[in-house]
Amino acid sequence: QVRLAESGGGLVQTGGSLRLSCAASGRTFDSYAMGWFRQAPGKEREFVAAITWGGGPQYYADSVKGRFTVSRDNAKNTVYLQMNSLKPEDTAVYYCADTRVAYSISGYEHQNAYADWGQGTQVTVSS
Repeated sequence: QVRLAESGGGLVQTGGSLRLSCAASGRTFDSYAMGWFRQAPGKEREFVAAITWGGGPQYYADSVKGRFTVSRDNAKNTVYLQMNSLKPEDTAVYYCADTRVAYSISGYEHQNAYADWGQGTQVTVSS
């Protein structure tokens, strides 16, 4: 059974930084691309970032490009999201997910490309 557990969320002021972590278990972690999504109150869940299984190419939503960095440590079965220059509009619950298909990042911007989801971690950016 796959388990994804996010941590690292919290309250931060505008311009601050946070580093989210997502620990995975129950699957061959280094065979699957990973994604980060977020959902703000009253809004749909949206794509934030994705990273291939080997930590090579990364992909970002335009809204976070240049501010957020996704990385992974396959030895620790963990994926990270470093968030810098945070803005109030970044306030949301952040989720990590693993792709349905091994060695594929096709459709990385779409939720249906992902098989398993964590419970989410709240990020709140105060103005």
